[in-house]
Amino acid sequence: MKKTLIFYKNHFKNRLRINIIYFIIGSLFFVQSCERKTEKKIIKQNHSAEIKKLIEKGNYFFDRVKNDSAYLYFNKAISLCEPKKDHAEDYVFALTCMANIQQNSSDYIASEESLTKTLPYLKYLKNPKFTYNVYTLIAYNYYYSFDYKSAISYHLKALKLAKTPFKKSVILNDIVLVYLTQEKYKEAAELLIPLVAKKIKHESDQNKTDFNYSLLLDNLGYCYYKIGNPKALDCLNKSLKIKLEQNDNHGLIGTYNTLSTYYSKTDANLSKMYAEKAYSSACKANSAIYKANGLAMLIQKSEGDELKKYSLDFIKLADSFTVAREKAKNQFARIKYDSDLDKAENLFLKTQKIENVLQIERQNNRTKISYIIILFTGTLLLYLFFHLTSKGKKEKNDAIYTSEIRISKKLHDELANNVYQTLVFAESRNLELEENKEELLNNLDLLYSKTRKISKENSTIKTDKSYDLVLKEMISGFKTQDLNILLNGFDTIDWNEVDKNKKITLYRVLQELLTNMKTHSNASLVGINLKKMHKNITVIYNDNGTGTNIDTISFKSGLHNIESRIHNIKGDIKIDSAPDRGFKVSFNFPL
Repeated sequence: MKKTLIFYKNHFKNRLRINIIYFIIGSLFFVQSCERKTEKKIIKQNHSAEIKKLIEKGNYFFDRVKNDSAYLYFNKAISLCEPKKDHAEDYVFALTCMANIQQNSSDYIASEESLTKTLPYLKYLKNPKFTYNVYTLIAYNYYYSFDYKSAISYHLKALKLAKTPFKKSVILNDIVLVYLTQEKYKEAAELLIPLVAKKIKHESDQNKTDFNYSLLLDNLGYCYYKIGNPKALDCLNKSLKIKLEQNDNHGLIGTYNTLSTYYSKTDANLSKMYAEKAYSSACKANSAIYKANGLAMLIQKSEGDELKKYSLDFIKLADSFTVAREKAKNQFARIKYDSDLDKAENLFLKTQKIENVLQIERQNNRTKISYIIILFTGTLLLYLFFHLTSKGKKEKNDAIYTSEIRISKKLHDELANNVYQTLVFAESRNLELEENKEELLNNLDLLYSKTRKISKENSTIKTDKSYDLVLKEMISGFKTQDLNILLNGFDTIDWNEVDKNKKITLYRVLQELLTNMKTHSNASLVGINLKKMHKNITVIYNDNGTGTNIDTISFKSGLHNIESRIHNIKGDIKIDSAPDRGFKVSFNFPL
């Protein structure tokens, strides 16, 4: 029954330890998962709908040539995009539109900077038209910056992405413009002739077909003019007819300029007329740069007051054009700066908000952890309390059991035989005889002495001011006619400084040593020396008994008890003995 209870008790303790460990680990995982969920909940935010609206507004103003407003909305859309995740197309499209606006304002450096930002994200695009537009705009930036080789290189990259014949013809016409600027008229004509012959149609819009065809005729007519081909005038007239039908003032500027150049050497009046028409179309199209080009041609073809008028208009236009271009640059720079500033402020505010929420969440998690720690600590303390209480009871019961066994053994070894002999003597002898009566009384006196001695050995030890007298009395009880005990240093110790438990331990250790000596060693002289050194008490016990081999000593249990007692009061012990060399024990312990 007792073994069963011990088994269940140990099983309960083990299960309690395992449950506590699982509880702690589970609590930590719970807190960490809460933190991760909170961070994901805060960080994840979708701006797709807002980006679409901003791009739609940007397109609305871009189509109406309100570049400042268009630029503003495209820039706002970019600030919300995450190009590596879900908004690569929106990001590239908005930046391309901004680059187009910058290019139209002759800010080619800023345009190139905007386009460069798109390059890392082109690989994420599914629709090649966005990449096509980026390469085309980059090519035009190089063209306007007089880097014709790079311009052709990017036009060729765009050409590889063109899916329809019409788009390919547009890009080839862009390459022709570069050749014309480089005065490579034969190379340009070789590209244009097959395109003009095919008259490639747009997939769905006839106006775009006619517009592109008129551009091809313009450029081919200019090439023919430069290389002396008589077909030049026919190409230019066909182009003029298409543009007049479309009422394309912007397109008419180029045709009129080419016709003015064509007649410049053969018919001055006709050349001047086409120059005036070019200037008039530029005014209708409200194109400052073409107005300036038209005035430049008219200045060359005019005299007197007309020359003065055109010259003054040119200077005025050039000044306003420079101011407008700088104003546009500054305006776009300011929009971008304000947007970056707003973005930085918004990011700061968002970061602050997220930090505040995370801080609150962390505080909540700390509170949870604190409760868990308090609960765990309380559980642990409760467990330790019951464990130590149980251990103390067990040790107390073990000590009682050990004491009972020892007392029983002493009674059996030292009294049982004498009592039996005394009883046999009383039954078998005539107690009326004086000598028998005297011997019985001596036997009874011996039994009383032994009984009193055993009682003293197991009685409560006084640890008050009379402790040194009690200790000496216990030691003197072992003296006989054949055994002399010498004490040294007992009176030099201030026993009031010594802890109560250590006094009891010293008493029991000396008692155990003297008992073992009397039982096993047949000593005639015992020396016990006490010293106080550096808040430690050192005790040296010597006897001149027969001694013994420590490895085969016959009273190991007694020595084990002595060692355990000394170690329990944080002391050290050393035992030295050999056959025919007596027995020596030295130990020390703190006060």
